[in-house]
Amino acid sequence: MTEGINIAALSQRTAVPAHTLRKWEERYGVLAPIRTQGGQRRYREEDVARVEWLRDRIADGFRIGEAAALLGRRVAETPRTAESTQDALYDAFLRADPDALESLLDQTFAVYGLEEALATIIAPVLERVGQAWESGHGSVADEHLVTASIRARIERLLADARGPVRGTAVLACAPEERHELGLLMLATLMRADGWKIAYLGADTPLADAVRFAERVSADLLCLSVGLGERIPLLTSALAEVDRPEGLELVLGGAAATAEVARRLGIRYLGADLRESVTALRELPE
Repeated sequence: MTEGINIAALSQRTAVPAHTLRKWEERYGVLAPIRTQGGQRRYREEDVARVEWLRDRIADGFRIGEAAALLGRRVAETPRTAESTQDALYDAFLRADPDALESLLDQTFAVYGLEEALATIIAPVLERVGQAWESGHGSVADEHLVTASIRARIERLLADARGPVRGTAVLACAPEERHELGLLMLATLMRADGWKIAYLGADTPLADAVRFAERVSADLLCLSVGLGERIPLLTSALAEVDRPEGLELVLGGAAATAEVARRLGIRYLGADLRESVTALRELPE
């Protein structure tokens, strides 16, 4: 017995007319029906999910061609929630499938707002990928595939300035710290929130970061430390620099804690991306 539903049932389930469904299938190849012995098309739950996703994107203002391109043909089942999108991205990492990664990233940033996409999908996926790599599931090449795809997407977003300028912020990793994707995501959210961003990135000598911040009259210097062994280097570097008046130093990253920040004499930013943006917005002027 062939599983699936016919096009009339698919139309009823999704509230998309049957003739529209046929056009989408023929022109954009977004559905993959199975055939009965008599040659009739039958559609599965994956097809229902894809139609619902396309329908909702059109309601959001996308043209069908744009929505179909975002959906992509390599993602067999369209994720419907943030959690299922996380799982799909992680599965693409395990399969080392760059086409699926690109399609899923397109969907993620099209469906979710920037803040939700980064905080509830991308950041957790990166954490899972890092844990998998540390436990031997996936090679260095696999991990680089994911991080390179995400980095390229975030860097494009970082170039999109929106909102009124709240102030100037310099963002840099601690000396010898090379884990920067979290900092890059924070920079993107801060720019979207109205900050003028100067992003210095990985392994930045602190004295150089401070001098640069002073030169551009920055209000904030955001420092990120991902590995605990970098904290002594940061401690030594902070002891050797003069902090310009009016420059607020804040600390975040996987290895940062409120206690570490207190010892260093700087403000703790926290681990949650959205809470960090809110906290920076509320700093006294």
